[in-house]
Amino acid sequence: MEFFVEYAGFLAKTVTLVIAILVVMASFAALRSKGRRRSAGQLQVSKLNDFYKGLRERLEQTLLDKDQLKALRKREGKAEKAGKKQKDKPAAKPRVFVLDFDGDIKASATESLRHEITALLTLATPKDEVVLRLESGGGMVHSYGLASSQLARIRQAGVPLTVCIDKVAASGGYMMACIGEKIISAPFAVLGSIGVVAQLPNVNRLLKKHDIDFEVLTAGEYKRTLTVFGENTEKGREKFQEDLDITHALFKNFVSNYRPQLAIDEVATGEVWLGVAALEKRLVDELKTSDEYLAERAKGAELYHLHYAERKSLQERIGMAASGSVDRVLLSWWSRLTQQRFW
Repeated sequence: MEFFVEYAGFLAKTVTLVIAILVVMASFAALRSKGRRRSAGQLQVSKLNDFYKGLRERLEQTLLDKDQLKALRKREGKAEKAGKKQKDKPAAKPRVFVLDFDGDIKASATESLRHEITALLTLATPKDEVVLRLESGGGMVHSYGLASSQLARIRQAGVPLTVCIDKVAASGGYMMACIGEKIISAPFAVLGSIGVVAQLPNVNRLLKKHDIDFEVLTAGEYKRTLTVFGENTEKGREKFQEDLDITHALFKNFVSNYRPQLAIDEVATGEVWLGVAALEKRLVDELKTSDEYLAERAKGAELYHLHYAERKSLQERIGMAASGSVDRVLLSWWSRLTQQRFW
């Protein structure tokens, strides 16, 4: 028992020391950055052709012996030399700009997406292509509306846009996906959910039970329709539902504008479909993973992956690490609650 008491005391001292060090580091970073203009992020560009080439060469080095590898390199060298002789100036290969969007409920990735699109539109032409690898289950209407507007800039510039979905593009995620001239989906990706949902608890009866009053004061008849603590009225519910219906109608019109081939009333029911069924509903144009599509494009085009990285201060990095830990715990808990859907 004495050992555990001593160990608990040691553990408490260690935790206290670690916290103290973090506080000192955060304070030092704050002093250094005080009065200094916050540095902007930067655009990171990598050539995916080199990545695919590296994978192939690594496999060749493992599977082929020295003589086979030497012969292969010799053939490749001859083919490259012959190609140069045939054309003094080989035609420039088309360019493919690859973007990623991993959407949360607030579509936080929009901040990076907007800078990536601004950058590529300074060079991209209708002969090029933009490929968006999209993963999102949707979220706030205004947030995904802004994200969709960023993608619309690509279409307005006349640059072909292809959207690849490997796992999910539902609700706001599909609002973004439908802007693509071509939508490619993995066979078991989840798509659709063209609908609007809003839900909130109401604890007014619980408050009344314990003789707690909650006042809601507004200026404007519909400033607040439904509340968590106040007493909701039938008139407020009707207005709230009316707002949802208007948003749904706008959502349907938006999707119809970019994919007129859809039977919109048939698919705008809030349902989701797996890729195979989504192809039949014409929600997507082709079944294929993003890896397969990009590997094929790499054979005849130059692929560039763009990622705008924000520079974070020490305080922000510490906060993000703590927030990420909490998010992982909540996501794990939520997954366990919902995973029986796929059993």
